[in-house]
Amino acid sequence: QLYRDARECLTLLSQRLGSQKFFFGDSPASLDAFVFSRLAPLLKAKLPNGKLQQHLKSLQNLCNYCTSILSLYFPWDGGEMPSAPRAAGADGGEAEEDPHKRRNQLLSVLVGLVAMLGYAFLSGIVSIQRGGAGPAGRQPLALAEEEEEE
Repeated sequence: QLYRDARECLTLLSQRLGSQKFFFGDSPASLDAFVFSRLAPLLKAKLPNGKLQQHLKSLQNLCNYCTSILSLYFPWDGGEMPSAPRAAGADGGEAEEDPHKRRNQLLSVLVGLVAMLGYAFLSGIVSIQRGGAGPAGRQPLALAEEEEEE
């Protein structure tokens, strides 16, 4: 039943699209983004059961629709990524895709540490006591040791 409904939905989308470039004319709308987000993975992914994928491939206007959007908004998706970053990475150099990757990793670690320490202080797991004479006239250990050495 589910496959039958999905096939019917694809057929209806194909009929609605007709020979237009997008569902509402020559420029994309939010419906185009939504439909493309569902059709592109179905068209491109390797699936264990390809019945629905085969039906989509038989609807040529929907295939052309996906291909058009892919080439317009994702030009590298048709084959390979732009060759410059791949070539730099293949030389053995550390040319990262994101030039700030190391900084972002470090910031993530720092934010995590601050969050954990903040939780520890706020929940009372860790507390900081001020120096000086404590309760019952006790002094902190470090000061007592210094007096003994003098």
